[in-house]
Amino acid sequence: MAHGSPSSLGSPSSDGSALPLGLTRATVTTPGTATRSATLLERAPYPEARVVVLDDDINTFQHVVECLVRHIPGMLTDRAWDLAHRIDGEGSAVVWTGPLEQAELYHQLLAAEGLTMAPLQRD
Repeated sequence: MAHGSPSSLGSPSSDGSALPLGLTRATVTTPGTATRSATLLERAPYPEARVVVLDDDINTFQHVVECLVRHIPGMLTDRAWDLAHRIDGEGSAVVWTGPLEQAELYHQLLAAEGLTMAPLQRD
């Protein structure tokens, strides 16, 4: 049976180059007359995150709705109003979930508009 141990993402290969994001490295040794090593690349799941807006006493419903529609792709006005009411009633709401890099962008854009944001929540 072959044994392997994955290394961390972005670790250098034997020639010093880093692996592309989302790939992990595992070295497998196959016993035989001559021992050979092979490096297998396995796709790691891309990290996801949730963008959460918090309730505050500063932003109006209208401002929250306008920001969500402006910055969250595919956000419809009715959905934005539902989320604004949830933010007000429950104290927070997840307004978008998806790949980490996009979540970071939407989080920054909404924060730049003055919305009170929870730290990104990684899944």
